[in-house]
Amino acid sequence: MDEKVLIVEDEMLIALDLEYMVESNGLKVAGVANSMARAMAAAPYADIALVDVNLSDGPTGPAIGRMLAEQYGIAVIFMTANPEAVAGGIAGTLGVLRKPVQPGMVAQTLKYALRRISGQLAAVPSDMQVFAA
Repeated sequence: MDEKVLIVEDEMLIALDLEYMVESNGLKVAGVANSMARAMAAAPYADIALVDVNLSDGPTGPAIGRMLAEQYGIAVIFMTANPEAVAGGIAGTLGVLRKPVQPGMVAQTLKYALRRISGQLAAVPSDMQVFAA
């Protein structure tokens, strides 16, 4: 697989865990970003993004997710301890997972995103709240 995943997370241990989970599912990491500026700099290299809501520059995750989806066509999944922050859905993004997220759920979520990117039907991961298309 050539798809690359952008990890937008400001807690380094969580970012490192996610990086390991992404790579152990056969995908590459396009970058790890802890702020809007870093996320947007890495955006051209990503196909999928796992985005936290609260980052080092504040609660910029929803805006980052919207821009990644709208400007770059990236499949965005929010991963946050505060899913109510994006409960109404963010235009163009796929959905949200409540942290903490187990490795198996990350694997299911990545498979879901890959299938959505390729236009295939996809089973929604059990812990994921999907946004309206």
